[in-house]
Amino acid sequence: MNVKIDENSGFCFGVVYAIQMAEDELDTNGSLYCLGDIVHNNMEVERLSAKGLKIIDHEELKQLHDTKVLIRAHGEPPETYKIAIDNNIQLIDASCPVVLKLQNRIRNGYEEKGEGQIVVYGKNGHAEVNGLVGQTRGEAIIANSIEDLDQIDFSKPVKFFSQTTQPTEGYKGMRDEIIRRMREAGNDENLFFEANDTLCRQVSNREPQLKVFANEYDVIVFVSGKKSSNGKVLYDVCKSVNPNSYFISEWSEFNPEWLKGFNSVGICGATSTPMWLMEEVAENIRSLDPIEV
Repeated sequence: MNVKIDENSGFCFGVVYAIQMAEDELDTNGSLYCLGDIVHNNMEVERLSAKGLKIIDHEELKQLHDTKVLIRAHGEPPETYKIAIDNNIQLIDASCPVVLKLQNRIRNGYEEKGEGQIVVYGKNGHAEVNGLVGQTRGEAIIANSIEDLDQIDFSKPVKFFSQTTQPTEGYKGMRDEIIRRMREAGNDENLFFEANDTLCRQVSNREPQLKVFANEYDVIVFVSGKKSSNGKVLYDVCKSVNPNSYFISEWSEFNPEWLKGFNSVGICGATSTPMWLMEEVAENIRSLDPIEV
């Protein structure tokens, strides 16, 4: 069986940075609080929890005092920083630089919007989106589908942004639909509409790369945490190219029957999938008894 791991899969640089900061602190002090799952991968969270990482939510943060808390790559709204100051909490800020730049752009857009509206293409409730909407005092419109655009008043200007990990085609589709509705409302989109392509290219470029990879192998095993929005999007990309694509979050979910009659398997994952986990899957596939396959 020819088994190959996609070299472009695995952690994006923002996640690598956050995990390195967590491990440095854990190696020094043995424990550290993290606001939310450091990465949307249960196996990696379990690995770091065993080293002393303690996952907390925002309600638990309010009860903490005089300690250290890690801000993960997704970023946080201004309210989190206020709580930290009030409770004498030292924040280890691992917010992704791409996300921080986007937060700043949305904050500036909000301050300059006048009678206009801030629209964020993203998943409602996602950690990154919560941080983005927080830059607008909660006033931004969140739209994750064409139907969600019904919330917009097309008689007023719109500044359009995107969660960094949204699919490229989805962003273009939402942008074009806003323009269409602007024209339908009798407004000049050049005056009433400002589109900001704020997608992370390291993430969005994985779509075309994955299409090529998924087409090169008989079977694709996509490894990702079930909570990962990016994982769901990239798995769908694989499935659209190769119908023999399967989603697992850990080796125990793998079914050897998937490989029967085939000669090659490609292993890939989300930006939140650790390389060690994909390597574990690859080694286990290589060690399968030929009778099983």
